[in-house]
Amino acid sequence: MSVIEILKTNAEAYGIEISDDLGEKLEIYARLLKEWNDKINLTAITDDEGIALKHFLDCLLVSKAAQFKSGDKVIDVGTGAGFPGLVIAAAFPDVQVTLLDSTGKKLKAVENIREEMGVQNAEVVHMRAEDAGKKPEFREKYDFATARAVAELRVLLEYTLPFVKVGGTFLSLKGASAVDEIDGAKASLKTLGGKIEGINEFILPGGDKRAIINVKKISHIPPKFPRVSAQIAKKPL
Repeated sequence: MSVIEILKTNAEAYGIEISDDLGEKLEIYARLLKEWNDKINLTAITDDEGIALKHFLDCLLVSKAAQFKSGDKVIDVGTGAGFPGLVIAAAFPDVQVTLLDSTGKKLKAVENIREEMGVQNAEVVHMRAEDAGKKPEFREKYDFATARAVAELRVLLEYTLPFVKVGGTFLSLKGASAVDEIDGAKASLKTLGGKIEGINEFILPGGDKRAIINVKKISHIPPKFPRVSAQIAKKPL
């Protein structure tokens, strides 16, 4: 079975439909992901089943945790190989997606993949999150922020919530540690104006646990945040 055949077969159980157009785009994504991975380290998952389920299906589960509307702006912080941002852009062509990362080599690959997929509603931004989060063109301009397995939640909140409008949502894609991370993020949530709205838990085919934590932005963030990365790492909120 091809990547897309595997994806379509398994996505049905989660109520996710893979259109022909999306399937074609993700087929290109899978092929180029492998080609680029021979040149630079994008992902440790390179088999068809792994790409279909642990990358594509995992990213598409976001659609079960959030309702994207036409015109929504999404920023994927630490996008890496484009997960979940580029998958979201392919699945929701009426949503505007910013793919943010500090690693230029990875973004070069992501930009090539985006072009070959024919995805017009995504832009690539090469910048550190803590720098972009203080710039007026990015700060509190997004309806949604996403991040997938970048750091623990209390740290992620400082990198991501500065981008989110008051009333918007940060979607944190996590594994089995999600509940424990929520417990450890209470101080960070209070300081940064976030509130846990819910947690959507899933089990991928094969048994891997996934969770998407919905964090609502309920108030503006003090101007001093985000701090520089060394301070965030040394003294998390």
